[in-house]
Amino acid sequence: MARPLELRTHALQCLLQTDPAAKADAIAAMAAAYSCAVWAIDTGAMPEPEGAIPGRPAKPELVPPRLVGRRSMATVEGRAMLIHSLAHIEFNATNLALDALWRFPAMPDAYYTDWLRVAKEEATHFSLLSQHLQTLGYQYGDFPAHDSLWEMVEKTRADVLARMALVPRTLEARGLDAIPPLRAKLAQAGDLAAAAILDITLQDEIGHVEIGNRWYRYLCEQRGLEPSAAYAELARRYEAPVLKGPFNIAARRLAGFTDAELASFT
Repeated sequence: MARPLELRTHALQCLLQTDPAAKADAIAAMAAAYSCAVWAIDTGAMPEPEGAIPGRPAKPELVPPRLVGRRSMATVEGRAMLIHSLAHIEFNATNLALDALWRFPAMPDAYYTDWLRVAKEEATHFSLLSQHLQTLGYQYGDFPAHDSLWEMVEKTRADVLARMALVPRTLEARGLDAIPPLRAKLAQAGDLAAAAILDITLQDEIGHVEIGNRWYRYLCEQRGLEPSAAYAELARRYEAPVLKGPFNIAARRLAGFTDAELASFT
């Protein structure tokens, strides 16, 4: 019998893909093949690839957050800038899910299948936003973007505990707070199609943050760490941003934050 294809190796190939549409298609094919039991999972350590991580197109130009530009809902261009920003976030989130899948060895199989699910859903979000951007007369890459999310991915590349603590359950969890007001602005501006995409995104992101919370607590238990104290130390060491409200407490509760954590947000 032919040897099964290996999931983490293929996830790395997807991560190195520079074309966003091709990356999304490859992830969809990978997820579909895994659901048909085509893939094996090798949990051993993997060497760093020669290609640049992540694979990304020449545009958008990456600039500091303050230079991205204002996004007025009063004009089509302003709405397009916002949709472009959201698409870029989802493209980075797709890459971070692939990176979490291939990079960290010696995790249970469920960890890898969880991040396969995240990669598939984030790629779907990107595709929906990118396609909607085209209906407004623009393409992904037409506006500058910032790279804050990926910077923390890079900083936590050596430790899966830090990655789970500071990317899904910190930076991505901020999306749970940000999406509802953005959705309201788009709907008020009459862009109901964009608002519907954000409805899908919010529901999926709750699950993604829950995955981060669950594996963070698993790793704390494996290492004999108290989760709250460990998180405070990791946030200090890696200079995580200080979270500011308002917070979407209902969504954060669904995403697995404890009552004590929720109380600290209020």
